[in-house]
Amino acid sequence: MPTNLIDGLFVFMLAGFIGFEVIRKISPLLHTPLMSLTNALDAIAVVGAIVLVGEGKSTFATVLGTIAIVAATSNIVGGFLITERMLSMFKTSRPSKP
Repeated sequence: MPTNLIDGLFVFMLAGFIGFEVIRKISPLLHTPLMSLTNALDAIAVVGAIVLVGEGKSTFATVLGTIAIVAATSNIVGGFLITERMLSMFKTSRPSKP
């Protein structure tokens, strides 16, 4: 097997695992499967961009990889912040009766 294929499969499996871990804690009642898929794809984009930046083949690739890391990470963090805000809407503000 060529080394590039093995490296590609490793990155794909790692990105799939990271994507699964990113979306695992999100309640399915609050997000549609499309939102979960989007977060998983962003995690895959982050891993791919890290690999691209780490190779350092050219300055252009490094700049594009850095932009991809920032954009995808901000999207993932924003998804978690929105989820936290939605969960806080379900908390009661009234004190509970004894």
